[in-house]
Amino acid sequence: MKLTVLGSGTSTGVPRIGGENGGADWGLCDPDEPRNRRTRVAVLLESEAGARILIDTPTDLRAQLLATETHRIDAVFWTHDHADHCHGIDDLRPLRYGRAGPIPGYADAETVRRLRQRFGYVFAGQYGYPTLISLDNLDTVRLCEGFRVDHVQMPHGPVESTGYRFEADGRSAVYATDFSEITRGMIELFYGCDLLVVDCLRREPHPTHAHLGMALELAEICRAGAVVLTHLDKSMDYATLSAQVPPHVQVGYDGLVVTA
Repeated sequence: MKLTVLGSGTSTGVPRIGGENGGADWGLCDPDEPRNRRTRVAVLLESEAGARILIDTPTDLRAQLLATETHRIDAVFWTHDHADHCHGIDDLRPLRYGRAGPIPGYADAETVRRLRQRFGYVFAGQYGYPTLISLDNLDTVRLCEGFRVDHVQMPHGPVESTGYRFEADGRSAVYATDFSEITRGMIELFYGCDLLVVDCLRREPHPTHAHLGMALELAEICRAGAVVLTHLDKSMDYATLSAQVPPHVQVGYDGLVVTA
């Protein structure tokens, strides 16, 4: 299966707004390196049969779908309800056009509740507009558009985020972002995956996100085949970080395409 990194940045993106004299704040990232320009995190999975699964609807979703020429998705899964992961939900509206029904959507029970509370019109229609997404609890799905779907709840500071394992065409891809602790459940679900896309905010420990050491530890414990680092902040310069990680680990960037 093919995985496209739509966005690879932290919640404020890179560069961050509010630099010196109102300019862009690149931190330690080289502004002349295009792979340092990061939008908010999301990925797109595609099977050999052409089925497309979107994970998260970040605030930069419209630009990401245009940049990757994505005009259709078959389902969407959410990791959690934080703004950088869901507030681009309305950008799915044009992808509803021409469909016989709403786009299938899935999340854990608490995320479903919060999404319905925040974006009721998306899931119920309003003023003559059709329902955009049919939102269901993750516990109701095991197969989706030819993908086997498994999930685990991960600590994300005081809340939780959902980690996913997708299998299709005899291969497996794991998406694990926004976690602050490695649990036994994560190890059991992710073990032996062909591809691991993993949270890696910065080098120093963080109360709600994985840092570089934790990301590499998870990859090693789970014996992941290939690894892509994502959710990177402005301290994580692409070239510098690329020179420091093992050969099977790749620093993610917007538009990166990898095959599991």
